[in-house]
Amino acid sequence: MMKPVKKYQKTEELKRILIVGSGGRENSIAWALSKNHFIKQIYVCPGNGGTANFDKCVCLKPKSEDKKTIIDNCKKLKINLVIIGPEVPLAEGLADDMREAGLTVFGPGKDGAQLEASKEWSKAFMVENHIPTANYWSTDSVEEALEILKKFNKPLVIKADGLAAGKGVCVCETIDQSKEAIKEIFSGKFGSAGNKVILEEKIEGPEVSVFALCDGEKLIVIPPAQDHKRLLDGDNGPNTGGMGAYAPALLINEQDLKDITQVVLVPTLEGLKKKKIKYIGVIYAGLMITTNGPKVIEFNCRFGDPECQALMPLMGEEFASVLYACAKGEIEKAPKLTFKTQYSACVVASSKGYPESPQKGAKISIEAESNSALQIFHSGTTIDEFNNTLTAGGRVLSIVAQGETFDKAFDMAYSGLKEISFDGMHFRKDIGYQVRNI
Repeated sequence: MMKPVKKYQKTEELKRILIVGSGGRENSIAWALSKNHFIKQIYVCPGNGGTANFDKCVCLKPKSEDKKTIIDNCKKLKINLVIIGPEVPLAEGLADDMREAGLTVFGPGKDGAQLEASKEWSKAFMVENHIPTANYWSTDSVEEALEILKKFNKPLVIKADGLAAGKGVCVCETIDQSKEAIKEIFSGKFGSAGNKVILEEKIEGPEVSVFALCDGEKLIVIPPAQDHKRLLDGDNGPNTGGMGAYAPALLINEQDLKDITQVVLVPTLEGLKKKKIKYIGVIYAGLMITTNGPKVIEFNCRFGDPECQALMPLMGEEFASVLYACAKGEIEKAPKLTFKTQYSACVVASSKGYPESPQKGAKISIEAESNSALQIFHSGTTIDEFNNTLTAGGRVLSIVAQGETFDKAFDMAYSGLKEISFDGMHFRKDIGYQVRNI
């Protein structure tokens, strides 16, 4: 008789966690993990002005931010699990170095992070593994890019190949806009990320974000979310890192999610395995639901921001154990991940000048109080010597709320926003318009 698989039910082995990152995504993950009473301490490196607002959470700001210093700190603090939040350290191979040092890490290595770090690599991977996506062309020459555009004779989506903080994509409405986007990227606006350009055929339909937690062999799918990339109401203005989100995204039903799992997520993990890539972490598929079915716009190698802020309040207490099991390559030992049956709404407050030139240093007034149904997650904030909270980035705060309906959740989030202020504060008033009665 086979012995039953021992599960990480009580998280006995998981007492001290380090989260790498400083944004709203990392702040919300820290908050979610702090709800697990078996966890004793959560360090966030470098964290932000809101890290210490949550029980058991502290900023870890080493004298140097080089990999060796962070790894040495992990060993000194006896960290049981490292969660790497942002895409840049993943693309730079931080997870590889940490694993080599004997640490348990949730986050893909440099090889797996290519899913996000290189759009050319990602598109070729999709074609190779028969994952539905838009037709594309890639080039490192502005002349060739303009020639491709001329031959196609329609506006194209223009993307910087590398990481550009969610801002290196231009969904062009005219051929002239496509030309300008090509020239802008090659001009050096996004640095080395723009050394190569992807030209992509435009596809139409609503977008949805789908996430899978992976241990290298198997995956667990969590509820989908919907992001709002444009700066202004009505989905107008420039692309941003994201101005708000909600979850679950009702655009796709349970059967749709199962179909997407089989058509997109499973082939992705299997394709990575074929390349000898042991992918541990989040596979984030940004999808467009077209008349011909779902198509992948792009992959990311981490939780979305601000989708993560909307999702974290829906996670059951066993979330920490699931991440730990994934990091250990033992997802079959994870307890069943449960989700609250509520609706979650997230609205982002940004600085004046975002996304091009966000202003920093403004004093933030927060009169709203977090409770079981309302969370204030910090992104671009810092604390000065007088204990004032100041703006320190483009996206400053995420106000998140849960309710029995989306209307109730968003009403609560926007009510919370009324009790927050700083000079130049901007937010969209129509986040969740797809599911709200507005």
